[in-house]
Amino acid sequence: MVRLPLTAREIEQGKNLGALLREARGERTILDVALQAGLSPETLRKIETGRVATPAFSTIAAVASVLDLSLDAIWSALEEANGWHRPESPILAH
Repeated sequence: MVRLPLTAREIEQGKNLGALLREARGERTILDVALQAGLSPETLRKIETGRVATPAFSTIAAVASVLDLSLDAIWSALEEANGWHRPESPILAH
């Protein structure tokens, strides 16, 4: 399978995600968090620096769990950082 090059927007979103995870890691080492999440430290380093701009959902979920972050909190922070606006669902609108 050939992977298409990432767009500038995807790269920026990846950097925002990485910065969020790096901030949440605080003083904990990459090694500690990566091993608890079942990742290599290099993979986590690449995510935090934005070099892996589109990590798998399961990877983000594992890191979020170790960092005690909810996926909703991550999504909300990324919405704000990336300027996303959730359209109102017609199913939920009254």
